[in-house]
Amino acid sequence: MQTKAPQVALRRVAENLYRRESSGVYYALAKSGGKQIRRSLKTADRVLANRRLREFLQDVSGLATKEAGHITFDALAKRWQATLAHAGKGSTDKRRGQFIKALSPFFAGCTLRNVTPARCEAWALRRGVTLAPQTFAHELETMKAIFNYARAQGLIIRNPAEGIRRKRIVHARVAIPSREQFAKLVAAIRESDGRPDSQAKARDGADLVELLAYSGCRLDEARNLRWQDVAFDRGTLAITGGEQRTKNYEARTVPMTQALSGLLFRLHAERQPQPTDYIALTKNAKKCLETACRRLAFPHFTHHALRHFFATTAIESGGDISTVAKMLGHKDGGALLMKTYGHLRQEHAFTVARQIHFGTEAPANVLTLQGAGAAS
Repeated sequence: MQTKAPQVALRRVAENLYRRESSGVYYALAKSGGKQIRRSLKTADRVLANRRLREFLQDVSGLATKEAGHITFDALAKRWQATLAHAGKGSTDKRRGQFIKALSPFFAGCTLRNVTPARCEAWALRRGVTLAPQTFAHELETMKAIFNYARAQGLIIRNPAEGIRRKRIVHARVAIPSREQFAKLVAAIRESDGRPDSQAKARDGADLVELLAYSGCRLDEARNLRWQDVAFDRGTLAITGGEQRTKNYEARTVPMTQALSGLLFRLHAERQPQPTDYIALTKNAKKCLETACRRLAFPHFTHHALRHFFATTAIESGGDISTVAKMLGHKDGGALLMKTYGHLRQEHAFTVARQIHFGTEAPANVLTLQGAGAAS
């Protein structure tokens, strides 16, 4: 025989407003579509309770309770996804679909009205064990976005997943080649295994590696560059991202580094290309990078590590944060640049320290004599 859950003793103090006898906490009660809705106002202060009651009643008045009673999570998620499809890239919409597919089994056949915080917590307990923190965060953000959409549509009053916290994400430090490592890496790719036919195949990969490193482009941006985007007379490169456009949908024109200019001059002279020809003759250099890194006993450097290499080298060479950020296509004035690329190499930090003078330092010959005396 099942026992009923104990009833909370509430005393009516005003219309739609009740107070719990034991704790003094206020509750709001209202009816919508024939269903009684109760919510704790989470305060024992009457003035604050009145304000939260007005907000609650406003939410209840906008509820579409009939639809909430029959629409399922899957149907709602697909509707939400459809509203965003036109405003994003196909790859972004595809990822949303993957996250929705992963969430669906936990809400299968459940109408929106019956999705509770406990059900969302059950998802977190199960997925939190198996998912990497980053993937868990993506699924959680997708779930919250779907329920926030439901709130905006008047289907629910509160987001049942709002109390779930994401797992702590510890970003692994990206391996970035030093300038010496980069030079050896390119040479190893071009050499390949020494056979003429393998060198011919590796050449395009090496060209792409240099293009990424000297321009700071993302991979998709680099492989969509055409010769018509290069203005040798002005020393600039137009980065458009091609049909898919750039990550933030805005083209940018950047000044070419000396290394990039030299690379493009050489490739143009060798190929004599048409303006509409692509600069990169291969879509990726993944295999080339993996093979060269393994042969040289280097860390595994990725395509994106070359973008890091460009940013770090630009800063170490004296480039100011805001200018480098613009070259990379960042629109935040350099905040992300500082967070992501601010880890300058240790040797550069020592170089900067030696260049800082306060006007109180002893002459260099005195320091040398002091050092010699200490050594003796």
